[in-house]
Amino acid sequence: MIFGLMLSMGLTALDGTIVSTAIPSIVRDLGGFALFPWVFSAYLLVQAVTIPIYGKLADLYGRKPVLLVGIAMFLVGSALSGLSWNMPALVVFRGLQGVGAGAVQPITMTVVGDMFTVEERARVQGYFSSVFGISSVIGPAIGGLIVQYASWHWVFYINVPLGLAAAYMVSAHFHEEVRRLEHRIDYAGAATLAAATGLLVLDLLDGGVAFPWASAPSLALLGIAAALAAVFVRIEGRAAEPILPLWVLRQPMLVGANLASMAIGALSIGPSSFLPTFVQGTMGATPVVAGAVLAAMSVAWPLASSQAGRLYLRLGFRDTALLGSAIAFVAAVLFSLLPPSARPWQAGVASFVMGVGLGFCAVTLVVGVQSAVDWSRRGTVTGAQMFTRMLGSTLGAAVYGAILNAALSSWLARAPRPLAAHLPRTLNAAALAMSPGLAGVDRAAAAFVRLGLYAGVHRIFLGLGVAALLTFAALWLMPRRAAPLAGDGGG
Repeated sequence: MIFGLMLSMGLTALDGTIVSTAIPSIVRDLGGFALFPWVFSAYLLVQAVTIPIYGKLADLYGRKPVLLVGIAMFLVGSALSGLSWNMPALVVFRGLQGVGAGAVQPITMTVVGDMFTVEERARVQGYFSSVFGISSVIGPAIGGLIVQYASWHWVFYINVPLGLAAAYMVSAHFHEEVRRLEHRIDYAGAATLAAATGLLVLDLLDGGVAFPWASAPSLALLGIAAALAAVFVRIEGRAAEPILPLWVLRQPMLVGANLASMAIGALSIGPSSFLPTFVQGTMGATPVVAGAVLAAMSVAWPLASSQAGRLYLRLGFRDTALLGSAIAFVAAVLFSLLPPSARPWQAGVASFVMGVGLGFCAVTLVVGVQSAVDWSRRGTVTGAQMFTRMLGSTLGAAVYGAILNAALSSWLARAPRPLAAHLPRTLNAAALAMSPGLAGVDRAAAAFVRLGLYAGVHRIFLGLGVAALLTFAALWLMPRRAAPLAGDGGG
């Protein structure tokens, strides 16, 4: 049964790193460079708003059926993503993937919380971190090999056999005694939040590119998003069981952990989404090399997670997470110091350090919030914690994408006349940097675009430093001696 849960966890971990490595090839084949941040944002946005719903459904109907439904939806989205014929279609199908992913990871973590005490979770988390690490390590490698020697379509198809195996293991070996509790699902709150966040993401990604920031379309999107956010707050205040319960705001442990998780989401999505593009587009490296650079973070993350249990048992949750956020800030500094002539191994070092910092933070906060409540609320708080992290990743991907699109658009607008004739008039010019060796590609134009990509991604690296500082600040809201409770904890 544990193996089935571990395989389910590895399914989503493998998908994220494989897709990131394949993005340059996807952009080259499908076009739509300005839309590629949506490949991550759509997936993360849908995942974020469905996580709290799945948490409530898991408390109502049990963990097993909800997990199996999530795996099924994830596989359908994966198969359709592999069939995508253009970037808008891929964005839609990635959203469908997100519907399934919203159940897999949080429900798996909830089951671990149900089955083991706080002391035992430190050991079990090591097992799960190992599987997460293996999936994350082989993901970039497999993604690089698939893209370089086959087709990017297979980075999605590969999820199907793995998901079927995970579903079989869970169905055959996971048996639970459901303590059924009546719940009212806050669909109105989830839909309103999705609409508000989606409009904000749309404005972030298209502002400064499709229309000026101060234009009527931009202001209209912001205004509608703000109005929907106000409606969301009103709904949450009246909902019997809101997706963001107000009682969560009354516990310093939960407040600090959720805000920190949101910042961690923004911090982690930067390297995951844009580092392969930087390595391939700016350094001119192969997809396999780009996968190896991203794998450095994937290796360090579970290694640090496996040791986090020992630290939070001694230091408490807050101090362990503070250590992780400080290490993540160091990694952001290393990223920002990379020059245009940097080698892939230098980016790999920064990637590894970032993985260490994130590894100390992520698992510590999950176990921390689970330890603050009893069984009946554990699914809710785990879902809320994962929700805030996904929401942070969604907004982070949008902000970083807006930074990159704006920087590259400005760079292309300043292209010298001799080069301008060889450059597409849209952000699809970035595809030149992804394929400088192809016939018909002007080398000077490709080199010019690579410098523009560097300028944009360098600003993203600076943004990582800001996200690390926000994480550090949010963690100070947690009580210092919120040490793990001896038992399951109380509500």
